[in-house]
Amino acid sequence: RADNDVWMRPGVNSKGEHVYEYVLIYSDDLLIIGLKPQDTADRINAVYKLKHGSVKVPDQYLGANIGRMQLADGNYSWCMSSDDCCKAAIQNIELWCEKRGEFLPKKQACVFPSGWKPELDVTPELTDDDASFYQQQIGVLRWLVELGRVDICAEVSMLAAFSACPRQGHLAAVLHLFAYLRGNPKSKLVFDPSEMDHDAHPSLDWSDFYHDYKEVIPHDMPEPRGKAVQTTCFVDSDHAGCQVSRRSRTGVIIFVGRAPIVFHSKKQGSIETSSFGSELSAMKTGVELVEGLRYKLRMMGVPLDGRTHIKADNMSVIHNCSNPASTLKKKSNSIAYHYVRERCAGDEAVCLVTYVNTKDNIADMFTKSQPGQVRKGLAERVLY
Repeated sequence: RADNDVWMRPGVNSKGEHVYEYVLIYSDDLLIIGLKPQDTADRINAVYKLKHGSVKVPDQYLGANIGRMQLADGNYSWCMSSDDCCKAAIQNIELWCEKRGEFLPKKQACVFPSGWKPELDVTPELTDDDASFYQQQIGVLRWLVELGRVDICAEVSMLAAFSACPRQGHLAAVLHLFAYLRGNPKSKLVFDPSEMDHDAHPSLDWSDFYHDYKEVIPHDMPEPRGKAVQTTCFVDSDHAGCQVSRRSRTGVIIFVGRAPIVFHSKKQGSIETSSFGSELSAMKTGVELVEGLRYKLRMMGVPLDGRTHIKADNMSVIHNCSNPASTLKKKSNSIAYHYVRERCAGDEAVCLVTYVNTKDNIADMFTKSQPGQVRKGLAERVLY
């Protein structure tokens, strides 16, 4: 019920464990996760003629490369990358440059040119043909992000904001970004089911503040089956990062186990006068995304291992969202403040907000363009 393109049914695996089987549908592409996928394909083929009657282990899906890799603990896990799609996009860019008598820049360590800000670019506007090409490449880059290139998520979001009236500097930045992709091919997202390490935190008494709060559990969700999964969220914001509007940018990444599932980078809708306000607004967005993912997992029959651990690097936000005795004096932040606090309240809370050092906050790369080594260090914690 949470996704019309996902079909599921209960089953029992060879170990006698109660699980679910799934069929994922995107237009005319089918991905079957089941105990006997060939039998499932045969039943579908009896009604709808399939292009390929037999089932094979998937190596591509929606432009992504799919495979299995061995983890450090010796177990195997599925992984996904944008390798083929990225190579084809780079070849297309190189061909376009060649026709114009130009060359794609050499290997670049940074996603954006050093010190360049898209909102401050005042170079001439592109011609209609070049503007159309720019928009096409933004579409390609957005799909690469969907396929797992999380290390360019923030920059692509920034460039997409200028699709209506791009300038020569914006197109040059797109070429620079493709040069970065060519020189940094590591792009594998690994769906590692192992859990992250989290410090134990004492239970706090919220009864005087949100005494009646309980997480909303879907009344029509299927019976949970299989192993419970841990969820972790990293949240950050770049206070007043936009040099023109002084709006902040929110960055969020959510893991199921150690598998990155949701990644988000977006300029905030209002101007915050303090870093506390921008971080609290980002925290509210993070909690909303967490609630959406928890709902979808439950509706797919996946049991959850307690609350979602949300990690941020602003101590004021941590204190206000995890300490029942704290109070907020700024009315402008009160909605986000109470929204987050309520979802941290009680034994049946949605989340637990804790501190993470700025250098270890993975969401930092979704808020701003960073020096090459800084971005590389954060990206290597997500990509293989």
